[in-house]
Amino acid sequence: MKEQKTKPSQKDINSALWAACDTFRGVVDPAEYKNYILVFLFLKYLSDAWKDHYETFRKKYGDNEQLIERKMARERFILPPHSRFDYIASKKNEPNIGEIINKALEAVEEANRLKLEGVFRNIDFNSESNLGQTKDRNRRLKNLIDDFSNPKLDFRPSVIGTEDIIGNAYMYLIERFAGDAGKKGGEFYTPKEVSTLLAKLLAAKPGQRICDPAIGSGSLVITVAEEAKSRDIAVYGQESNGSTWALCKMNMFLHNLDGARIEWGDTLNNPRLLDENGHLMKFDIVVANPPFSLDKWGQENAKEDPHNRFHRGIPPKSKGDYAFISHMVETAMPGSGKVGVIVPHGVLFRGAAEGKIRQRFLEENLLEAVVGLPEKLFYGTGIPAAILVFNKGKKTKNVLFIDASREFEQGTRQNRLRPQDIDHIVKIYRAFRKGELGAGVAEEKYAFVATPEDIKENEYNLNIPRYVDTFEEEPEIDIHAVQQEIDQLEKQLAVVQEEMAGYLKELGMG
Repeated sequence: MKEQKTKPSQKDINSALWAACDTFRGVVDPAEYKNYILVFLFLKYLSDAWKDHYETFRKKYGDNEQLIERKMARERFILPPHSRFDYIASKKNEPNIGEIINKALEAVEEANRLKLEGVFRNIDFNSESNLGQTKDRNRRLKNLIDDFSNPKLDFRPSVIGTEDIIGNAYMYLIERFAGDAGKKGGEFYTPKEVSTLLAKLLAAKPGQRICDPAIGSGSLVITVAEEAKSRDIAVYGQESNGSTWALCKMNMFLHNLDGARIEWGDTLNNPRLLDENGHLMKFDIVVANPPFSLDKWGQENAKEDPHNRFHRGIPPKSKGDYAFISHMVETAMPGSGKVGVIVPHGVLFRGAAEGKIRQRFLEENLLEAVVGLPEKLFYGTGIPAAILVFNKGKKTKNVLFIDASREFEQGTRQNRLRPQDIDHIVKIYRAFRKGELGAGVAEEKYAFVATPEDIKENEYNLNIPRYVDTFEEEPEIDIHAVQQEIDQLEKQLAVVQEEMAGYLKELGMG
């Protein structure tokens, strides 16, 4: 009987994957179990894609195993026999199933060193502390294997097609995990609507190099890269958290960005994206959602920074915002590079060392736009944030200010930017870039184009209300009408009181 291949929908796949998390819920912390789920998703995808390609060659070359093996060796990745999902599933009842999975992952790394070395080093399927003692651990892993054996999670290209269903599923899971992880969620995921906004503001083009120095799971830079609508794009990034770095590497692979260079390390204290001469690499677009006001970011080493990134001034020890901004601007291509960075509002107006650094950026005419966002957009914080856009190829000395804080869809836990909110911001920004907006009010209560004189007059304070007037006048009160309403209410009250007195008298209580 011929096998029936029914293409599962994105919703079917997402639901089945989220249901697989039930194996761990209430037992393992979401910050931990996300790694087990995402690694299994990755391994299942590799296995199904490998199996599909093998079957294609087998139909073409028959039983010529030697030729098939040679052809398979030229695939995007190599998958050793004992690393394939079907093999692991056949061993699901073994008492050492956790160890079997660990060895399978080690073999995947070994066979794909250039692309996947180190990706699974922080995941242990034989961990007692995370997965429980042997009996409980084995039961959970067996359930996990059964969940991924669900026909809806058939990731063969011949079944799901060439659409980015697996990449979308991976992003879906990361977003759900970020929501469950609370404050920690913001450390590895930027909400997709904010990523889309940044992608449209920065407008990547084919052939460009894009970097995120605080890359997290990679969702932001992938969205920015996809805006170029081309495979001819180079992605770079660095991440300090080892587990998150691994998620990012898998995310890149699932989005066909195998060539992305993602380094593991502390960007501020140990930048790893260097050229052959040991100098900071330069990029067409630099984008990031760095940790807000990072304490102990490495100020003690900043003065001796070999790359001289902090020549405009050294940020305070307890707030690393301008340290990240300084790094990003220094790594943007001279004469043309653009930077998009998400920051807390304090970056716009705090004084002392930060005020001096901000003034230097403005005097060098590097800042192009300030966009104020609504509150509660980001995981782990309810405070509103802003986007700063720097441009080393600015055509004007003016700076665009947008107050987009009042346009959003309200959610129970988080607010979201709607497509029309994103379009509104982008439309104003593009008009400014084209030189269509002169100095002054660009849109009433929404956007303002400030001259260098305006900014100097405000002592280089970029607090958005100083430029965009959102004040709403209270409607005039008609005193005569209010007095008439009070008189009418008093008459009604007198009637009610009279009726009440009558009732009380009848009851012998008056």
